Amino acid sequence: MTAARKRPATPKTHKPSKPASRSVESTGNWNPDWESFAMLDPAWTSKVVAVAMTPAVSGALEPKTMELIGVALAASCSRLNAKLLRRHMRRALDLGASRAEITAVLQLVSLEGLTSLCVGAPILVEELAATGRPFASPISTL
Repeated sequence: MTAARKRPATPKTHKPSKPASRSVESTGNWNPDWESFAMLDPAWTSKVVAVAMTPAVSGALEPKTMELIGVALAASCSRLNAKLLRRHMRRALDLGASRAEITAVLQLVSLEGLTSLCVGAPILVEELAATGRPFASPISTL
């Protein structure tokens, strides 16, 4: 019988190499979800983090604007991440964002889901016609 392989301990936190670590530390944006990949390829992860942090540390956008963009990205249907959304909302509020501003961002990002309708509906109409079942009237009226 062979001895079971011992898994190496996972470090609690991984700090990327310089210069990315300065950007991450200055913004507080290290994402624990990156830990595993940082262990697999620290150099690549450091480069990606450095690129991702450039807008946050460049000063081109105000911190509140960056957090509102973070709210939009975290709330998007392709990324939906409640923990990240909460973090960006809290930071935006702390930076002076109003309830109306955050609500507007959520309303705008919700339109991303309309793409499914805009792409899917014409395909359904085509497929219904192709199978000899064109629609005669709407399903419902409001």
